[in-house]
Amino acid sequence: MKNIYGLTLEDMQEYFLGIGSKKFHANQLFSWLYEKRIESYSEITDIKKEVIEQIKRDYSIDRLKIVDVQNDIDVSKYLFELEDSEHIEAVLMRHDYGNSICISSEVGCNMGCKFCESGRRKKVRNLETYEMVLQILMIEKLIGERISHVVVMGIGEPFDNYDNLLKFFKIINDPKGLAIGSRHITVSTCGLVPKILEFSDFPLQINLAISLHAPNNELRNKIMPINKVYPLEELIPAIKKYLAKTNRRVTFEYILLKDINDTEKCANELCKLVKGINCYVNLIPYNETNNLGFLRSNTVQIMKFYDILKKNNIGVTIRREFGTNISAACGQLRSKKEEL
Repeated sequence: MKNIYGLTLEDMQEYFLGIGSKKFHANQLFSWLYEKRIESYSEITDIKKEVIEQIKRDYSIDRLKIVDVQNDIDVSKYLFELEDSEHIEAVLMRHDYGNSICISSEVGCNMGCKFCESGRRKKVRNLETYEMVLQILMIEKLIGERISHVVVMGIGEPFDNYDNLLKFFKIINDPKGLAIGSRHITVSTCGLVPKILEFSDFPLQINLAISLHAPNNELRNKIMPINKVYPLEELIPAIKKYLAKTNRRVTFEYILLKDINDTEKCANELCKLVKGINCYVNLIPYNETNNLGFLRSNTVQIMKFYDILKKNNIGVTIRREFGTNISAACGQLRSKKEEL
């Protein structure tokens, strides 16, 4: 049975018309789901009982199961168990501007980035739209607070689950849904060029982040296999086309790996690569795991790298570090659970 949280408002309107009911019931049901946050159809009072019975037969209202929570300063990590007993995770980060959540889009990941715990364990399947929506709903309920910012950067390559991803964006952005502003939503891709170009036509102003992590093909090929399919000569022009069409700044994410991509030479190459692009670079201190052998760059080297970008007039930030005392690296909590 399909889950009700996978329907956009438009899907729901079509559903009600299809069962011979009224289109406005979709607005009512959306309100019950996302404003009143019901957990049972029996709580609905303004839709006829026979219509409710039909919805019950067609769509479940089941939630995911939270099986583990780890907390650190301003961060919590949640491990979810899905209906098929697979596991995904989401991370809640508390900022001065509000609560931000990083969600998963797949069970596992086929991109195989060498430094990423998610890529160490292969993709099992895409997440359904409802499984992405429920990560937000369930954490909001647990903490009793609103989540204002969403990042799709957890387990999985979001653009490898493209159709479900776009439906997810429509539901959480809808004023009758979770009403999260499009500019408060970010999706990260390791560089699926055709999808970047396709995404430039998506009407919502979702932020785009590119997981770059290396300034040249030789190094990027070693740590990110996707670069062998879509090398920088294809990726950078695709980003420029995206910018020309959307006029929205992109973010380049750059995880700093000790003695691999954190040298002054790499910093200078990165400056040349992104010069003239409407972007900023987000430098990310690496979250070490026990399985992959990569190390975090030391703080002195991180600052040297940062200074080189600054001197070259590249917009740059160093991402605040979260969760050093918990299994905060992407996919780490899932791996611990499933490899016991």
